[in-house]
Amino acid sequence: MALVPYDGEGIGIQKFHKPLATYTFANRTIQIRQDWKQLGVAAVVWDAAVVLCTYLEMGAFNLQGCSAVELGAGTGLVGIVAALLGAHVTITDREIALEFLKSNVQANLPQDLYPKAVVKELTWGQNLGNFSPGNFDLILGADIIYLEETFLDLLQTLEHLCGDRSVILLSCRIRYERDYDFLKMLGKHFTVHEVHYDLEKDVHIYKAHRRSHKEDL
Repeated sequence: MALVPYDGEGIGIQKFHKPLATYTFANRTIQIRQDWKQLGVAAVVWDAAVVLCTYLEMGAFNLQGCSAVELGAGTGLVGIVAALLGAHVTITDREIALEFLKSNVQANLPQDLYPKAVVKELTWGQNLGNFSPGNFDLILGADIIYLEETFLDLLQTLEHLCGDRSVILLSCRIRYERDYDFLKMLGKHFTVHEVHYDLEKDVHIYKAHRRSHKEDL
């Protein structure tokens, strides 16, 4: 989402400078164009996105016909995989990244699935009026909680998008104490559980939903 300097992943940083990253999900080869030089963190595939795609492919959530939204989509890998698995997906990021995002979506979805994937501008906390509140079954985010200055806007966005039956799936590597701080903030408004951990990639997936009245008692 945020086009800012980033400290990277150590030795693995070289993979971000490759123009193409290739994956296999939903029985399809997906080629994601990357552009670190022009768009930085918004234009490379992070491990959290790969782990979330794997988790979705495992059938953790029934995507057939569900309404999903991806926040801070960057390259669009997660949204593309969700569409291939049967979801109607709104794939979002800031305006500056949209053309790049659209190019990856169009290159990796067969034409008959184009109507299932809409690329749309969303700046957290700002243009929420363009999205019907509580309209999504599933809200997806991969590596979107690393910038402390975006936490309140992200939380406001999640509250707007999340209905009583919505499920939030956030995939992330915990790098700093502030990452835990966001999870604590999230826990004040939602019920949050860790549902998956990829040891090899050191990536956690957290599932959240609105607290019911019974849970508040």
